[in-house]
Amino acid sequence: MKALSIVFMGSPDFALPSLEKIHQSGHHISAVVSNPDKRRRRGKKPEPTPVKKRAGQLGLKTIDAEDLKSEEFHEQISDLKPDLIVVVAFRILPKKILEIPEIGSVNLHASLLPKYRGAAPIHWAVIRGEKETGCTIFFLDEKVDTGEVLDQVTVPIGVDETTGELYEKLKVTGAELLLSSVNRIASGRFKTSPQNDKQATPAPKLYRENTKIDFGESAEAVHNLIRGLSPIPGAWCNYGDQKMNIYRSKAEPGMELPAGMMKLKNNRLFVGCGEGSVELKEIQLPGTKRMSGLEFANGYDIHMKLS
Repeated sequence: MKALSIVFMGSPDFALPSLEKIHQSGHHISAVVSNPDKRRRRGKKPEPTPVKKRAGQLGLKTIDAEDLKSEEFHEQISDLKPDLIVVVAFRILPKKILEIPEIGSVNLHASLLPKYRGAAPIHWAVIRGEKETGCTIFFLDEKVDTGEVLDQVTVPIGVDETTGELYEKLKVTGAELLLSSVNRIASGRFKTSPQNDKQATPAPKLYRENTKIDFGESAEAVHNLIRGLSPIPGAWCNYGDQKMNIYRSKAEPGMELPAGMMKLKNNRLFVGCGEGSVELKEIQLPGTKRMSGLEFANGYDIHMKLS
């Protein structure tokens, strides 16, 4: 197996285990490309992304990706003469960047492609109540998440598991799969398989509109939305004229209450759904700390309907 010259591209902490695995391998990371520094807290200095910060600690060359379509960026990557570009949780690369490496560009995607193509694959797998998801390594092409698949690994999803908990598992599992795939590419003994576009499902960005709870849905659907959006961006509903975020819940399919109506039973706070109820286990109102259902019931009017 020959050592590959790799340009690594990524920004969030999801990409850190992958960066570290490849750095520790026999391959050479010629540069790490990440988003520019930005102010993450009001009044503070601009900070590097988690990937750029870690790359600096590892003594790796870093490149800020201001404009992926600029001639300057193209020249920076071309001058490195990479065998392979490795992408983990980054932006969509233009065709002229994809054409630079001799072998191609591979991506780690946190779903079992072609399921959940798009920006939020982990969230949507949980929201849709999937029993399993996983990671896919594939070659990038011009269309988003459509390239030939190198390898996949399956990971189960627990009935009460949140996106945050699943995220932590997938970033480690994905890093191991990525290194295995890179090693097979380096050996020259790898095969790819095309994706079946007919089996594709979307994983679009999350906005205020598609993160609001509809208590007319079943308890299972409401619970899946809450855990699928926890901890970020958070599922929400209206409590009077305030926005209530709900981060933890438990489905109670056999307990019937009017949709949106709350009830305290055995020190547990429930809210009715179109079918069954959900227990509200972790709640937050504007300007307050997160609280349990019982803490909320002790301090607020639970006779108000959630909407």
